[in-house]
Amino acid sequence: MTNASPYPAYPTAHPVGPLPDPTPHPYHRMDRTTGCHRWWRPLVGTVLMSFAYVVLLLVLLAVTYGLGTALGAPELPDGGVDLGPLGNTAMDLVSLAIALPLVLLATLWPARRRAGTVSSVTGRLRIGWLGRCLLAGLLPILLLTGTAFLLPGDSGESDTWVGWSSFLTALAVLAVLVPLQAAAEEYVFRGWLTQAVGAFVRSPWFAVLPQAVLFAAAHGWGTRWGFLGLLVNGLVAGLLTIRTGGLEAAIALHVLNNLLAFGASAAVVDGLTSDETAADAPWPLALTAVVTDLLYAALVLWLARRHKPQRLSSPAPPPTPYPGHPVTPATPGYPVAPGYTAAPGHPVTSDHPVTSDHPAPADHPAPPDHPGPARTA
Repeated sequence: MTNASPYPAYPTAHPVGPLPDPTPHPYHRMDRTTGCHRWWRPLVGTVLMSFAYVVLLLVLLAVTYGLGTALGAPELPDGGVDLGPLGNTAMDLVSLAIALPLVLLATLWPARRRAGTVSSVTGRLRIGWLGRCLLAGLLPILLLTGTAFLLPGDSGESDTWVGWSSFLTALAVLAVLVPLQAAAEEYVFRGWLTQAVGAFVRSPWFAVLPQAVLFAAAHGWGTRWGFLGLLVNGLVAGLLTIRTGGLEAAIALHVLNNLLAFGASAAVVDGLTSDETAADAPWPLALTAVVTDLLYAALVLWLARRHKPQRLSSPAPPPTPYPGHPVTPATPGYPVAPGYTAAPGHPVTSDHPVTSDHPAPADHPAPPDHPGPARTA
């Protein structure tokens, strides 16, 4: 009578839920990596995120109105309260920054992905790469700022120094809020919208173009040159996001640009009261902004060739077995062999561990890929 094989049973892996796609994907195709993609998820996520943003914005306006009324702030013609140049600017920045957590929540559901996958293909914000992109953006942004100062200003604009106390106070507030506001815009346009469109198209150009148009339109219609400058900025930031595998390059450019723009406005009396945006830029400033974006893109791509940030998603891990079925050898000293199962009623244990010192007995064949004595008659 032949005894049951002493070799351990190897349970078949039974994944729970959809199988993730093991193929590496670029940033705009991250929605395809989980195996949970459905055509309706990006659409429902966009609708829910937009609705939640409107609700949060109304709550913020109500809180601001109550705070201003309690402080005795005067009312504005539109019915709001006037918190002063710095206070109004801070509220404007916060009203944009509240979109950031909504993007992360929409990525968790209904997109059913890790929230970090909207930051980069690694599933997190790469701080080291973000720092390199910030350094790369200093020279182009200083060029843009210097050009803006050389251009003639509108008549009636103040150029009176605001004073160190007011300037440093404004700078401290801006240093906290501007990165949040700039990052929120990048997470919405270069992040969520790019990946939502990329769930349906393979071409990075088709994934990047819609968000660039919406990004330019979101700043309002000022001049055709200002709109063109914003459109180019959206395209450059979107393509850098896909080329480098994350939002770091786009965030760095946006943060530096807004910090220097708001900082320059805070340096003069009533500078923060202006409601002009990049959409209102005249053609010389818009052209300089385009050159700045292209120069920054060239520097980032040069850095990417040297430091090689991860551009594609990591391969999906193998499926895990059901709980209670660990894929470990029951016989010490011998690895698990795929395909071997024990006969019903016979335990998968042995009194003689199969090791190099204890070869497999003659009447029990060794598993494939593990040499042992051949069966004898």
